[in-house]
Amino acid sequence: MSELTVVHSTFVIERSYSATPEKVLAAFADPVKKRRWFAEGEGFEVDEFQMDFRVGGMERARFRFKPGAPLEQGTAMANDTYYLDIVPNRRVVVAYTMTVADKRISCSLATTEIFPAGQVSKLVYTEQAAFFAGADG
Repeated sequence: MSELTVVHSTFVIERSYSATPEKVLAAFADPVKKRRWFAEGEGFEVDEFQMDFRVGGMERARFRFKPGAPLEQGTAMANDTYYLDIVPNRRVVVAYTMTVADKRISCSLATTEIFPAGQVSKLVYTEQAAFFAGADG
């Protein structure tokens, strides 16, 4: 039996947007906007996207890879997100899992903070993740 390992990592992404904190948060809170930037893309097809943006709410996304994607066509992916904390126009904290081909590949705690900065809003995304060795090939 091979030993299973977990790799822990934290990363931070910072961006500035020419929009108010209210508009920036709307990209996370509005299901149509969130699906557009989070779930839709050229390399995969969305099978399901549901979202209940409130503390205690859940987001569920199911995808399949299209031809030419890094994994075999039709490979299923899943993202299950739980909203842990929401401070309007300031902060969203979630816990989520990623699954590929029915194998859990990671679990994460992610914090999105939004700060007004003059004419722009500064977004700071911090993710603390546990990546499961061997799960994603």
